[in-house]
Amino acid sequence: MSTIVAGHFQLQDQIAQARAELMEAGFPEDRISSFFLNQPGQHDMIAIGGDRVQSPGAEESPLGVVEGAAAGGAVGAAIGLSTIAATGPIGPLVGGLVGAHVGSLYSFAKMKEAGESEQGGHGENAFEPRKPGMLVAVAADQPGDEEKALAVLHRLGSDHIERADGTIANGDWTDFDPLSLPVLIH
Repeated sequence: MSTIVAGHFQLQDQIAQARAELMEAGFPEDRISSFFLNQPGQHDMIAIGGDRVQSPGAEESPLGVVEGAAAGGAVGAAIGLSTIAATGPIGPLVGGLVGAHVGSLYSFAKMKEAGESEQGGHGENAFEPRKPGMLVAVAADQPGDEEKALAVLHRLGSDHIERADGTIANGDWTDFDPLSLPVLIH
């Protein structure tokens, strides 16, 4: 496992120039990886598409919908019971169904907004994911390699530079995880 320094660029020409300059700085070509990073949610990491089965911060959603539906159903059924003389036995049933629907919709008002932290801590929803675009990464194995890579990426105007631990073999960052939180250096 190596320290990896990665820079984000917008254009493929910038990646080609970064690769060339990293090789001029002494990095072997097979220790440099470049690829396009998709938008968050579009990495197709699960069989049905997308990145996750459930969005970060949405862990409480199913419970909230059930709680809202139960509370709304109970209130609706109670109101329906009070109208039983006018509506007959269908009043509590319709009241319960309408109340459950309204209650489940009300639970959405309690959902977290983007960037809002989890209760009592900092959830994954509070951190900004990697931005899409071209990425060039280099394995900084030797002393002084990280500084050399940083100098090249800074000089070329990389939008973001991050540090990670991983493996680049034969020009492929084999253990890159697009869902991991980036450790930004610049």
